[in-house]
Amino acid sequence: MLLIACLLLLAGCDSSPQAHRFQGPVFGTGYHVTLYADLDEESYAEIDAGIQAELERVDALMSTYRDDSELSRLNRYPVGVPFFLSPPTAEVIGESLRIARLSNDAFDVTVGPAVNLWGFGPEGRPERVPDAAALADALSRVDVHALQLDGETLVKTKPVYVDLSGIAKGYATDQVADYLASWGVEDYLVEIGGEIRTHGEKPDGTPWRIAVEKPISSERSVQQIIDLGNAGVATSGDYRNYFESDGIRYSHTIDPRTGKPITNRVASVTVITERCMTADALATAFTVMGAEAGLALAERENIPVYFIVRSDDGFDTRMSPAFERYLEDSAQEGG
Repeated sequence: MLLIACLLLLAGCDSSPQAHRFQGPVFGTGYHVTLYADLDEESYAEIDAGIQAELERVDALMSTYRDDSELSRLNRYPVGVPFFLSPPTAEVIGESLRIARLSNDAFDVTVGPAVNLWGFGPEGRPERVPDAAALADALSRVDVHALQLDGETLVKTKPVYVDLSGIAKGYATDQVADYLASWGVEDYLVEIGGEIRTHGEKPDGTPWRIAVEKPISSERSVQQIIDLGNAGVATSGDYRNYFESDGIRYSHTIDPRTGKPITNRVASVTVITERCMTADALATAFTVMGAEAGLALAERENIPVYFIVRSDDGFDTRMSPAFERYLEDSAQEGG
């Protein structure tokens, strides 16, 4: 599976006894929910069960590890035959196709064959860098345009394999956030595998603060603190998932247009949008596009994005104008 390296630290979460926390394993990673609300213990127990039910629902629809999931059934379905999707899966695939169009196919949910070829899928590392013939074969099976979506009906025009791991965690984060809102909860933080949605504030009136991690694999330290407000945030980075061969570093982020690991020196990208699902997909798209093209798109579409790019002297940071308003303190900005 194409895994997005979500490299966010939860910063400044109040340990007040008013905080209620729920956590557990999910999607091969974990979830953490913190909320402040005036509810009784029976209600909190029901919320805990409801969160788990929301996550199970998404897993049953979009997991590639479950043979009985809706996505697995879609991937087994014949080419050219209409497949009727559930509304949630149709929504996620629809957003995936929108981000693909927006990014000139830098985000592609059919990229799995190329990811596996380079050893970043479940099959593990290759013994050598793939040759041109193997790369051409993998690329022949990567084509987001082979997915023709009409409402909740999807037709594959060629035998592509759909993997929603680059967007499904963000979608699940949104679903848990929406579930909390249905209870009337105003102040919460939801995190699933690094994808985050926040709303409201903590009891002392301070906002939810999120730390963007420095892209250094040997340590965990803070690059920049952001005040998120009512929004979703996702980070994509390559500094914890890569391999080296003959002195060359190969990123886990594969450009679906070339079938090869990115070489644009982007170390991490953080994106803020209203829905975490969108931030999740855009973080990958911007990583593939690189800082120059990514910032041009972000400025045109008014998208808050923050790039950390490798330089000869360490790291440089670049951001879109829309991102600046989320900075807790511009003095913390590192170069």
